[in-house]
Amino acid sequence: MGIDYSEYKVLVVDDVKTNVLLLKVMLEQEKLQIITAQDGYAALDILSKEKIDLLLLDVMMPGINGFELAEKLKSSKEYSSIPILFITALSSIEEIVKGFQLGGSDYITKPFNREELIARVRHQISLIHAKEVILKQTEELKQAIEARDKLYAVIAHDLRSPISSLKMILNVLTLNAEERKLDAGFIEMLNSGNEISEQVFSLLDNLLKWTKSQLGFLEPIFQSFNLTEIVSGVAEVLHPSAKLKHIKFNLDIEPVVTVSMDIDMMKSVLRNLIVNAIKFSNTHSTISISLKTNEHEAIMEVRDQGCGISPE
Repeated sequence: MGIDYSEYKVLVVDDVKTNVLLLKVMLEQEKLQIITAQDGYAALDILSKEKIDLLLLDVMMPGINGFELAEKLKSSKEYSSIPILFITALSSIEEIVKGFQLGGSDYITKPFNREELIARVRHQISLIHAKEVILKQTEELKQAIEARDKLYAVIAHDLRSPISSLKMILNVLTLNAEERKLDAGFIEMLNSGNEISEQVFSLLDNLLKWTKSQLGFLEPIFQSFNLTEIVSGVAEVLHPSAKLKHIKFNLDIEPVVTVSMDIDMMKSVLRNLIVNAIKFSNTHSTISISLKTNEHEAIMEVRDQGCGISPE
């Protein structure tokens, strides 16, 4: 997509009227909006009233010279992002380096070469345009990500409740089927459905918490509770999934372990740990869950007899 140069304002600051007029004529031929000033004070006044995209600044001026004005602008949060293209008759390397050290983007030497002037100005405008495009696309991407995360949150929230109900129903059906000694194939299907519902519930729960954290809505609610009850409850809920693989739970937990944290977050952590242990455990194995305390902390461990993690 081409650059519309008519959208950009260039401020030309030079105390020599003929230079100002010459620059104005040449740059207006490129469809740029040109504003002029003949000293640093006039330039500051214009900058306070107009949005300037590029500054062409003469170095040798009475009052505030170009270097002093550049230093003042670059130290200002409001004007520091405006690129400065120095206009100078100075040819020494020291002066050119000084201009760059003060924040100058480029320089043009007097007398002007039209082709060089236009090329350097066009280059600066192209950089400004590219920056604007990047900022615009970044903002659009940010909005798209926020919209996506909100959609994920809505989907996860709306599905979490019925999946939770389905999970409870399957748990009850599985227990009743075993008590009534129904067909083994039927019980196996119930166990399979129970395991799948648990996996989907965990996935939705994690997705909901992730989207809330991305949107900045996930605020932990600290409260004191007995962690032993939570560990026992999660293990009981996941027992049918473990039983499908003939996995036994070995619980070694203290009767009362009082902690202060967010209950929902703790349940998610426990559920993820135990679900992963079931998933990667071999059949006819044991998952050990321990909960103990020392003087300063509660220590919970979930140990399985699975394949482990590859050293690579």
